[in-house]
Amino acid sequence: MFLDRARLIATGGDGGRGVISFRREAHVPRGGPDGGDGGRGGSVILRVDPGMSTLSDFRFRKALAAGHGAPGGGKNKSGKAGADLVVRVPEGTIVVDRASGEQVADLTVPGAEVVVARGGQGGKGNARFVSSTRRVPRIAEDGSPGESRELDLELKLIADVGLVGLPNAGKSSLLAALTRAQPKIADYPFTTLTPNLGVARFDERELVIADIPGLIEGAHAGAGLGEEFLRHIERTRLIVHVVDLARADPTADIAVVDAELAAYGRGLMERPRVFALNKLDLFEARERADRIAASLGHGAIAVSAATGERVPDLLRAIFASCPPREAGAAAPVAERRVAFGGRSRDWTVRKEGDGFRVRGDRVERLASGLDWQSPDAAAYFQRLLQKNGIEKELRRLGVSDGDTVRIGVTELEWTEGGTR
Repeated sequence: MFLDRARLIATGGDGGRGVISFRREAHVPRGGPDGGDGGRGGSVILRVDPGMSTLSDFRFRKALAAGHGAPGGGKNKSGKAGADLVVRVPEGTIVVDRASGEQVADLTVPGAEVVVARGGQGGKGNARFVSSTRRVPRIAEDGSPGESRELDLELKLIADVGLVGLPNAGKSSLLAALTRAQPKIADYPFTTLTPNLGVARFDERELVIADIPGLIEGAHAGAGLGEEFLRHIERTRLIVHVVDLARADPTADIAVVDAELAAYGRGLMERPRVFALNKLDLFEARERADRIAASLGHGAIAVSAATGERVPDLLRAIFASCPPREAGAAAPVAERRVAFGGRSRDWTVRKEGDGFRVRGDRVERLASGLDWQSPDAAAYFQRLLQKNGIEKELRRLGVSDGDTVRIGVTELEWTEGGTR
């Protein structure tokens, strides 16, 4: 099934918890702290696979989650990092962050990658909190949660040439005649409901040709799914307008398609164009072929996709109008990170019901990892609140003795000497 749009939620793995641990060996009666750091969480990565041509893998797969980091251990052992989740997408995939509506990646190069949800950092173990005055720290951090992003994926086919025209103009038949593609073909309108791709070869060159489903009047506004199909020719370098010469008024049909291309915009009317006047094998088409070709001027070729008549002439015209791409294309990017907006400071304080709520990645992780029975650990946390300006903000909001201060899952009672 061809699918060119998908919506999903990508979630990075949580970082592992740092641990509080001390050396316990017979010959070391007062072993120092040896708590290791937690492992980082895995990230969700989209990677371009040139073997894919659709987003159909995401039809029933809406949630992507990477592995969590493992907690640290004693003897300064760091936790194992969570496994990254690498997900394949086709060339031409555009990634949009739904929260901001911004396009954050356009994946057009085979092997290119983008990190769409970063894994959380592992928490620090108590061995990291040793200082000249703090020799036995009962302090550690929780790992930070992984990012979670709601994303829209949109596929725009990457092809050199796009075949456009009204339904039943013979685009699929012409694609088959120009390339080795084998699209489904039948003699009634709207046969093609999904774009088809084929590779044409001429003089040791190759071009990718896309058969775009038939356009109707109002296509640019979505009529007949036209807007969905039109975006697949945005990347093409050449447009081949396939015209059914057997219809009553081919000139009027050309005007309909031209109007839709112009209304859709995005530079489609400025692209080089070749007219393929199709169905030359039919008597009424052959009668008017010369007249229609003359009215269109250079670049109009009458052909029969059914019999192959003059198809080689059209192929030569297509290659002549679509010169080789310039050499020196940029190399694939090994990794690209999505830049999502953040705040200048990493904490907030709000009045919440009968107490106060402090939010912030580092302060929440530390509050969860402390041994609150240790005066040294509690004093360290109090100094952190003062240093970061959190205590000052709590006082500005009116905190007083006995008030509850919630930091992550930790609830503390405020006293004039600080929290406890």
